[in-house]
Amino acid sequence: MANGILGLGSGQAASLNSDMLEKLKAVDRKATVEPLEKKLENFASEKEVISKISTKVDDLLNAVSLFSLNQSSGSNAFNQKSANVSGDGVVFDSDDLSALKVGSVRVKVEELANKDVWQTNQFDGTTTTKDSKVNQGALTINGTNIDTTDKSYSDLVKEINKIDGVQASIVEDSTGKFRISIKSMETGEANKIKFEGSDATALNHLGLNVEANNVLKAQDMKMKVDGVDYSNSSNTITVDGLKITATKTGGESTINIENDTTTLSKQMQDFANAYNDLRAEIENEIYSSESTVEDKGALRDMLSQIKNNLFGTGNSDKSLFSFGFSLDDKSGDLNFSSKDFEASIKNGTKDLEDLFAGVPEQKGIATLLDETISISGVKKGLIDYELNMLSREEAMKKDKELAETTLENKYTQMAQQFASYGVIINQMEASFSSLKMMIQQSVASK
Repeated sequence: MANGILGLGSGQAASLNSDMLEKLKAVDRKATVEPLEKKLENFASEKEVISKISTKVDDLLNAVSLFSLNQSSGSNAFNQKSANVSGDGVVFDSDDLSALKVGSVRVKVEELANKDVWQTNQFDGTTTTKDSKVNQGALTINGTNIDTTDKSYSDLVKEINKIDGVQASIVEDSTGKFRISIKSMETGEANKIKFEGSDATALNHLGLNVEANNVLKAQDMKMKVDGVDYSNSSNTITVDGLKITATKTGGESTINIENDTTTLSKQMQDFANAYNDLRAEIENEIYSSESTVEDKGALRDMLSQIKNNLFGTGNSDKSLFSFGFSLDDKSGDLNFSSKDFEASIKNGTKDLEDLFAGVPEQKGIATLLDETISISGVKKGLIDYELNMLSREEAMKKDKELAETTLENKYTQMAQQFASYGVIINQMEASFSSLKMMIQQSVASK
């Protein structure tokens, strides 16, 4: 009986309370707590996946919205225009080039708008300077009265510059003498400067009643646009959304406005790339055995919504495959041939616009995709998925906390039970030891 009662032997109660319990607890934890920890670790990966998919959904939305009816500016990629000018009499601009009508505009500039510019006589005598006193009575400019008494020429300039719409300065001519230059700040006949004097002394002295000193006369711009006369106080007029600015007189200029399809091919390629990136991202998660995505069905539904609209016909009897697109049977990618695309629109883009944009009564595939992806469609589905994911994560954290608490309580109770078992075992081993000694003594006495 060298191993003691129950085969534990002397001192085995201590090991019953420590090593054995820790081993049992580790096995139990592996079955109850660690699976929950693993799932919680997967949430970080799942969040990253959904974030990537959301980014690629936004990329596709940005690419497809160019062709949608739902434009904040009222025009889409099919309504883009280009314009050029032959001749050097005008330049042009437009707040919305796409809104202009296709065609040509002939322009002839007859007069440019001018400011009203005056110069005074030279200051009198060799000793007169800009700091000399004028002392020529009252001078009225555009209704504003200026008393020149005890005012220097420099003071006079300061007073003139207080008048709205008028600018004055002292200039030195080639002889070293000075004049005052006075000009309107804006062009046009309406901005002509009006000089008056109560006794004409100041006007005569300064020469502001001498026609020769009106070195540039105020006048409106005058031009003919497609034979129609126009005039304006500035050199710019707007005709049917086209801002035309006159730069020189004489000769005719022609502004040509044309449909611009030069960027359509690149925009279509960008659209195909965005779709392919999103499709690959979603399908990699759907078919991967290592994916951490909990609800693959939700992603599958999102992709199905996109494909159903993408491969429709919109407001047309044609499909993508009529305009340079083809489908890769192996990868599922949408291939695009710019050469075939250009050939398909050589006679115009109406069929392409019908397919992609459509009309409000029969929306095109780009308009439908735009609306499907927008906040009421795929994007809303992603937001809902993220909210559900957060809810699942919180619930799992609580499950893990409960499992850990349950495990700790279980083994705390077991430790207490094993401790009481140890006391009993130790008592039994002590009694057995006494009995053993009595037997040994009895045998020895015989």
